[in-house]
Amino acid sequence: MEPSKNLTHTPVLAAEVLDALAPAPGRVFVDGTLGGAGHTRLLLAAGARVYGIDQDPYALDRARADLPEGLTVVRGNFRDMDTLLAREGVTHVDGVLLDIGVSSFQLDDAARGFSYHTEAPLDMRMSQSGESAADVVNEMDEADLAAVIYEYGEERHSRRIARAIVRAREQKPIATTVELADIVKRAYPGYSRGIHPARRTFQALRVHVNDELGALRDGLAAGTRLLRPGGRFAVITFHSLEDRIVKRYFRGENGLRPLTKRPVEASEEEQNRNPRARSAKLRGAERVDVHADGGAQGEDS
Repeated sequence: MEPSKNLTHTPVLAAEVLDALAPAPGRVFVDGTLGGAGHTRLLLAAGARVYGIDQDPYALDRARADLPEGLTVVRGNFRDMDTLLAREGVTHVDGVLLDIGVSSFQLDDAARGFSYHTEAPLDMRMSQSGESAADVVNEMDEADLAAVIYEYGEERHSRRIARAIVRAREQKPIATTVELADIVKRAYPGYSRGIHPARRTFQALRVHVNDELGALRDGLAAGTRLLRPGGRFAVITFHSLEDRIVKRYFRGENGLRPLTKRPVEASEEEQNRNPRARSAKLRGAERVDVHADGGAQGEDS
């Protein structure tokens, strides 16, 4: 499968991210979710060096095709960022950015299977390897499937939806996004129009397939280990499950001091310009104790 062409990425909360991270010439940052490199380009424009990590081979190919000066591209999962950067000779950085979830170009590329609006193989794997969403809906038992939809999608009709999926796959395997979306829509009580009832189920499957919450917890710890004293951590989330994890971590005993009491949200102007910014929440923190949580030691190259 080839990546779609002419896909664009509009970074959310761009000015707010720069304010939280305070990039400057000579400073070194990690963008753990490189994606379309929108935030990275802003950091580079401020004179910083950036190590951009992504597990999506298409994202890395896009970045390498137009590699900005000052960017080093690293393939891997941000949950391993300290190990990945150690291989590059880096053990301390001035800032870490995570923009959690699926990126704009992944959503816009119908072939990736993240959207319930367009017919495509039921995939959802960011790394393009391992268990796919089709594997989950066709092989997971009903109780476990309902638990995934409930826990990761916060879907109150999870049992009804799981039962409908199991009944449908008994007739034939569920192979495409639209097939699954139609099954969920038919199972959903009282649906007429508005937000598509498959939205939460698709979110749940994506989170499960990519172990997004586990990766976030690991990434927060790995990023903290990389930060030098005074270094900044910025995390953008798009649903409450992620935001709660970040909030609790930043307020915990991890050598971090939250920069704001509440998450920063997009202005009304940005939300009108970029609807995907409506659910975005930015939390920032500063490293105050390099020895907490097994803090990093040594110097970067």
